[in-house]
Amino acid sequence: MWLGPEEVLVANALWVTERANPFFVLQRRRGHGKGGGLTGLLVGTLDVVLDSSARVAPYRILHQTQDSQVYWTVACGSSRKEITKHWEWLENNLLQTLSIFDNEEDITTFVKGKIHGIIAEENKNLQPQGDEDPGKFKEAELKMRKQFGMPEGEKLVNYYSCSYWKGRVPRQGWLYLSVNHLCFYSFLLGKEVSLVVQWVDVTRLEKNATLLFPESIRVDTRDQELFFSMFLNIGETFKLMEQLANLAMRQLLDSEGFLEEKALPRPTRPHRNISALKRDLDARAKNECYRATFRLPRDERLDGHTGCTLWTPFNKLHIPGQMFISSNYICFASKEEDACHLIIPLREVTIVEKADSSSVLPSPLSISTKSKMTFLFANLKDRDFLVQRISDFLQKMPSKQPGGSGGGRKASTADPAPERPPAPAEAADQPSPTSPLGGRQGSSVQEAPTASQGLLKLFQGNSPMEDLGAKGAKEKMKEESWDIHFFEYGRGVCMYRTAKTRELVLKGIPESLRGELWLLFSGAWNEMVTHPGYYAELVEKSMGKYSLATEEIERDLHRSMPEHPAFQNELGIAALRRVLTAYAFRNPTIGYCQAMNIVTSVLLLYGSEEEAFWLLVALCERMLPDYYNTRVVGALVDQGIFEELTRDFLPQLSEKMQDLGVISSISLSWFLTLFLSVMPFESAVVIVDCFFYEGIKVILQVALAILDANMEQLLGCGDEGEAMTVLGRYLDNVVNKQSVSPPIPHLHALLTSGDDPPAEVDIFDLLKVSYEKFSSLRADDIEQMRFKQRLKVIQSLEDTAKRSVVRAIPGDIGFSIEELEDLYMVFKAKHLASQYWGGSRPTAVRRDPSLPYLEQYRIDASQFRELFTSLTPWACGTHTPVLAGRMFRLLDENRDSLINFKEFVTGMSGMYHGDLTDKLKALYKLHLPPALSPEEAESALEATHYFTEDSSSEEEKATSPPDYRHYLRMWAKEKEVQKETIKDLPKMNQEQFIELCKTLYNMFSEDPMEQALYHAIATVASLLLRIGEVGKKFAAPTGRKPRAGAAEEDEPPAPDPTQDPALELQPPAAGDPQSKAGGDTHLGKAPQETQVVGDGGGGEGRGSPSQLLSDDETKDDMSMSSYSVVSTGSLQCEDLADDTVLVGAEARGPPAPTRGGGTVDTDWCISFEQILASILTESVLVNFFEKRVDIGLKIKDQKKVERQFSTSSDLEQSGVSG
Repeated sequence: MWLGPEEVLVANALWVTERANPFFVLQRRRGHGKGGGLTGLLVGTLDVVLDSSARVAPYRILHQTQDSQVYWTVACGSSRKEITKHWEWLENNLLQTLSIFDNEEDITTFVKGKIHGIIAEENKNLQPQGDEDPGKFKEAELKMRKQFGMPEGEKLVNYYSCSYWKGRVPRQGWLYLSVNHLCFYSFLLGKEVSLVVQWVDVTRLEKNATLLFPESIRVDTRDQELFFSMFLNIGETFKLMEQLANLAMRQLLDSEGFLEEKALPRPTRPHRNISALKRDLDARAKNECYRATFRLPRDERLDGHTGCTLWTPFNKLHIPGQMFISSNYICFASKEEDACHLIIPLREVTIVEKADSSSVLPSPLSISTKSKMTFLFANLKDRDFLVQRISDFLQKMPSKQPGGSGGGRKASTADPAPERPPAPAEAADQPSPTSPLGGRQGSSVQEAPTASQGLLKLFQGNSPMEDLGAKGAKEKMKEESWDIHFFEYGRGVCMYRTAKTRELVLKGIPESLRGELWLLFSGAWNEMVTHPGYYAELVEKSMGKYSLATEEIERDLHRSMPEHPAFQNELGIAALRRVLTAYAFRNPTIGYCQAMNIVTSVLLLYGSEEEAFWLLVALCERMLPDYYNTRVVGALVDQGIFEELTRDFLPQLSEKMQDLGVISSISLSWFLTLFLSVMPFESAVVIVDCFFYEGIKVILQVALAILDANMEQLLGCGDEGEAMTVLGRYLDNVVNKQSVSPPIPHLHALLTSGDDPPAEVDIFDLLKVSYEKFSSLRADDIEQMRFKQRLKVIQSLEDTAKRSVVRAIPGDIGFSIEELEDLYMVFKAKHLASQYWGGSRPTAVRRDPSLPYLEQYRIDASQFRELFTSLTPWACGTHTPVLAGRMFRLLDENRDSLINFKEFVTGMSGMYHGDLTDKLKALYKLHLPPALSPEEAESALEATHYFTEDSSSEEEKATSPPDYRHYLRMWAKEKEVQKETIKDLPKMNQEQFIELCKTLYNMFSEDPMEQALYHAIATVASLLLRIGEVGKKFAAPTGRKPRAGAAEEDEPPAPDPTQDPALELQPPAAGDPQSKAGGDTHLGKAPQETQVVGDGGGGEGRGSPSQLLSDDETKDDMSMSSYSVVSTGSLQCEDLADDTVLVGAEARGPPAPTRGGGTVDTDWCISFEQILASILTESVLVNFFEKRVDIGLKIKDQKKVERQFSTSSDLEQSGVSG
């Protein structure tokens, strides 16, 4: 066992050194083992005589460095085997590493840290497995949260002691694997290393061993490569990392599916033991493997498995293997891969009994089925418990069984049919209308001939085999071979599947059995039998429904095998339409994808509509995962595997193919349609036979065999076109000489036929070669490769999405491409955080990968507030969250409480780019509706009127479900240049103006020029208040006489409204002497400034003097001259003076009561030009707004925060805004 390192001063007393290297010594206690002489005898006697507590283990390992006299014990052992195991671990994992260190003290510190880590991990693994949370694990979780600032919602899955390589130096520490992050922390020799990587950022994850790094795990992200090594159990760690990275990829690929599975990271009880989450992940991995091996439905959960033997009557043997039990199936897989596979659905089971044990047959168990088959298992470890579990599951089975499957296909047409719900009768062969919304699926499923049999039977009739000569005889022999096979191995779901079955499949399945065996091997049969009537119900529901999928289906119907007579008339087309529409309705995330029509049309040739539907389900959801989604991710993943296999098996061709760029072109068409679109139909169907039996492995093997057969020609090709022609012509000439169907002209062949057609290739020869040369491919290796490629593919798709979104941002936004990309990453991280811990947040639910890239990631108000706070150049202290809320309301044009990246960047750009006018315009808009909410300012009549029209129309749009045309309209709108001028901005009332001044004061609070800015804004504010008063003075007699009355004219302007803002708006920092100085400057400056506005405004068009009044008033009284305005300004001089004294006296006057009086003047208003002109007079304000701020630094800081994911700031902010 490993020991906490302790000093040993005399290393050789009573011990004999057996092995040594520069850093460790393995010693044996004298007197233990053979020999030892007198001293050995003495020592042995001492050890025996002394009490047991003082006894010493006979072996130990010491750590020493060459120059040090001190030794440290690191391990001891009771047997040579145990100590040798420890010694080997040290030699394999530590020796190489220790030779890197220069300093001997560092070596000792590192070794001690490593040994302590190993001991801690061993102790952790020995924790009781009860439901109480062991202290150690809880402590580690708390330590992780504290160390990396993770919120409560982030669950630790497991933690491991290991080393992280920083340069060439390893840092010993702890690796924490949580649901969303990989974290590492080390503190050694005063140096701290802290790492946080989100699983969604991982682009590569692999286990490798190099000379420099002993067996290690490599983790790559877009900007760093990390190496971790010296794990106690590297296999377990890597497997767990793989599962977590896979979950993250699933989240990027399909957030809806990810959310459905999200039972995983949220344990039902908060206190669960150490391995609760890890156990869930392991169970999930086992479930997936179990379902994939036996092709079971997606909701099947493995209950347990045990070793046993199965008696196989066909060769009179007891085959060793594993029995698997789940709630609906008992399955068996032999240890030898091909020896025997067996699936027994519990719905078929009639009797389960314990037979008598004997020496030949220990603890046997016999299971009988409805199809009169009996299976005998033996050597079961816990037979009684097993029988109990099976009987429990049998009791839960529904009493009335849907159609049994004993007779295979014969039952399939007879049994489920009566259980279909009756539908309105309608003539089947009536041509149904094809208008997208009409009842184009009119013909009812039950009435159509395709409800009970495949199209091939309908269109070929039952011509006797004798008429077909040699081909017919061959077909007859195939049928007889299968009949013999069924007799020996059983027929239907419970058939023994052995190497013999594969041999028969490779020889080609006879036409008459094809549909039945496809259903059987794909697992579609099980789902069909357990869901009677489901397909008919779907067809009923999807009838007449219109969507983007149905439109695409309609467009592709006539392109599906147009050369086949079955699809040259309405009967075949109508069946194809129903199956595709029903599937799109069942699985809207896939909906419809090109290539599904080709595959489905072939399925319809050999099976009824319902059978074709369930085969399509098996293909899309299990056998070709993620192939048919909008981004064909699954096909791209397998394309990556194909490239990797080409490198391994055909290295000389691999580079050439990469240069030509051929693989990406060929693999998608080959894989998506299972060769059906590139090979003559009767040949491709043979590949489909093998595919349903063996899975994707066959497709990859055949693809490699095709490249291998054409290697010489491909190496001589100059460009992609030439290579494609070579492959196209080869595939056109792959023939099936045994086919009994009349040959169907292959359209592809017509296009590529040359002068000298290449030699014909028999499909069975091609398959044979593919198995001979490339059969070393294994299903689990392919799964492993899929994982690796999925990381690459999804991350490259995410990069494509990023580039597309960045390209969609208009050029006038002002940020560079790099800045936009960085902003996008920060924005996306915020969106993903809501999925980790968002719970019921709208963003957590609403991500839809089928939307345009720009709409996929969106954030809500609270997330925007966090980003705004860290990225804004206008930091306003405690007022920042309020400003963020206003900015969010301004950007959220469609009022769905979410903003996309484009809207976000527009908001940021307003603060960072443009001249003084643009920035002020952005700030001005933040203090008008809709940015300023009604609670913040009650009186905003003009401005609200300005915005109502726009928002109502947007709301109407939001209520109807947006289809793609809605997005096209939106894009068209965005293309129209709608340049907003200063004239378009509505006026601001007094309440809004007060809010604007408040924001400006908060904005200047941490600026180095704070005092100068305060004085400048005080001057501008008081001037603008005067201007507003002047405007009101003229407004009263002209526009609003009947309402205002004479009293208002006679009185001088009331001081209240002007006092309110002035009192409130003084900087809190201004002391008495400065206040007085401030007052004086205002007194001297105010009239001049009014003069400036009057005179200087004329040249600016819209900034003319008359603009100091509202538009209505200027229309009424066009005779108002520049002189009268100026003179009015002069007349108001005493009022200004009075007021400015009040402004200066702010420090003494209590502001609260005045504001509380609520005497806000509704007639007072001011325009944007007036604010702009006033601010231009103060150079310190102009400099403040024209100052360049680098967003790059803020993004860097935000990324650090994003890594920390601390929630404390969130809580503070919500407290403030609340």
